[in-house]
Amino acid sequence: MAWAYLLLAGLMEIGWPLGFRLSQLPGWRVPGIALAAACLALSTVLLWFAQKAIPIGTAYAVWTGIGAVGVFIFGILLFGEPRNTLRVASAACILVGIIGLKLADGAA
Repeated sequence: MAWAYLLLAGLMEIGWPLGFRLSQLPGWRVPGIALAAACLALSTVLLWFAQKAIPIGTAYAVWTGIGAVGVFIFGILLFGEPRNTLRVASAACILVGIIGLKLADGAA
């Protein structure tokens, strides 16, 4: 169950930077900030639950990694941010690290 909490925490970690970005668009100031606050609160609480069974270093790295890769993808898809080989390869390295940490936790 801890890994499910961590996955959900990582998904919420995507929501708060997106909320801040949306808050910069006309008419989205309050909804964007509300989305950011809700996602930040949920992300933190879910991370707290996950850390009861997952080592803190693993949980934090996976949590931030999911958030970083998720925001990277949404930045490209929603906001037209640059998509070049080095950026994509770098995000892929983060994803490989997340998978490696999960596999290492299962081997322990």
